[in-house]
Amino acid sequence: MNAKKTVKVALVKSVAGCKEAHRATVRGLGLRRLHQTVQLEDTPAVRGMINRVNYLVRCDD
Repeated sequence: MNAKKTVKVALVKSVAGCKEAHRATVRGLGLRRLHQTVQLEDTPAVRGMINRVNYLVRCDD
């Protein structure tokens, strides 16, 4: 079995007042509400999205 690595991402700060591109990135990560957590596949694209909005999200490996 080849288990894929995942990463947990939680929205910890509101997107109100943020750049529109950063709001779109948060939505692209699958986050809608404050304190919502999603589990995503750990890929370079997802890591880049997390780094772009690192001041809004918390990431647990």
